[in-house]
Amino acid sequence: MSTDTEIFGRLPSGEQVHRITLRGSGLTAKVITWGSVIQDLRLEGHAPPLVLGFEDFDSYPVHSPYFGATPGRNANRIGGGRFTLDGKAHQLDLNEKGVTHLHGGSDNIAKRNWTIIDRADDSVTLRITDPEGRAGYPGNCTITCTYTLKPGDVLSVIYESQTDAPTLANVCQHSYFNLDGGDDARGHDIMIAADHYLPTDERLIPTGEIRAVAGTAFDLREITSMRRQVEGEKIAYDHNFCLSPERTRKRSVALVRSINSGVSMEVLTTEPGIQLYTGSKLDVPVPGLDGRYYAPFAGFCLETQIWPDAINHVGFPTAVLRPGETLRQETDYIFMKS
Repeated sequence: MSTDTEIFGRLPSGEQVHRITLRGSGLTAKVITWGSVIQDLRLEGHAPPLVLGFEDFDSYPVHSPYFGATPGRNANRIGGGRFTLDGKAHQLDLNEKGVTHLHGGSDNIAKRNWTIIDRADDSVTLRITDPEGRAGYPGNCTITCTYTLKPGDVLSVIYESQTDAPTLANVCQHSYFNLDGGDDARGHDIMIAADHYLPTDERLIPTGEIRAVAGTAFDLREITSMRRQVEGEKIAYDHNFCLSPERTRKRSVALVRSINSGVSMEVLTTEPGIQLYTGSKLDVPVPGLDGRYYAPFAGFCLETQIWPDAINHVGFPTAVLRPGETLRQETDYIFMKS
């Protein structure tokens, strides 16, 4: 089977955005170079797409809330966009309501074109360099992303980051999943193997407390309805679940299933945290894949990453990357159909 590569769109500069089609086992994935985005993902025997996305490129820069993207160089939020590293204070771009730094800033790596450096029938590797000073970050940071479709209907995601000066680094895969093609993904059942989560303030910045999930709507240690938990405390999940105090060997951390379609997804990762976002802010005015419109809760994210705002909290896993080090973040999404 040949690897398909095509022109998917063009940037205002005229630069081409390419789309690569990957095929492996029972999965087919379409990846675009802009933002290292998973544009489409399909499972054999299941007609609807497994992710939210757009059929055309022009909708992405204008309407995408990080559909399938790779945000960074530091994913998630940094309170006030401020941090101190090796005694030096840094102020980052405040791209969320003018008060918060989100996903690496307004011109982050999820909104720029990556370069294809390797590809095969079932795999593609993309690379981008985030230059020193962009959004206020120190150091030139090079990020490599490899997507591979492995036997057993596994989507493997590997990120590697390197820098020439001490900096922050933490990227993630930001697909919005929907395992049955329905309008409200809160009908899915979910399990997250975390004993603690991070409470947040009104800006969704962690307060610093590492709170036990027991007795709260955040206790997802046994599989339960995503909808019942949301309605139980009138919350919409956009929180980090604490899987471990530091990066570790790849292990199973989450399971989501749809009783409507019989499709389930298991998540394995090396990362210390996983952000569950149930898509409460979705309201996309243009059609997505297969002509669907994405209203609130049309899809959910499970972002495997370092805990948000880690640089500003004692006891959180480190988000600091130094010259000579390689930050390697691995996540597998395993799909099954009963």
